[in-house]
Amino acid sequence: MPAHCQLTGARPGFGNNISHSHRRTSRRFDPNIQRKRYWLPSEGRNVRLRLSAKAIRTIDGIGIEAAVTRIRARGVRV
Repeated sequence: MPAHCQLTGARPGFGNNISHSHRRTSRRFDPNIQRKRYWLPSEGRNVRLRLSAKAIRTIDGIGIEAAVTRIRARGVRV
């Protein structure tokens, strides 16, 4: 599953693990991606989205209709 959010566009960040001896190795900071299903009343169907935990809270605030509008404005197919 791709590690990016359909609503916010959050993608992995990259950095380094730094050991006690201060050696550095590459690592990824993945966003907390969840698969969530919502009922979309305007289309009379369920939509399944890959969302970060922050995006789930955003949908709770603005509603699924506004969120799907934002997702489609970004050019992501829902």
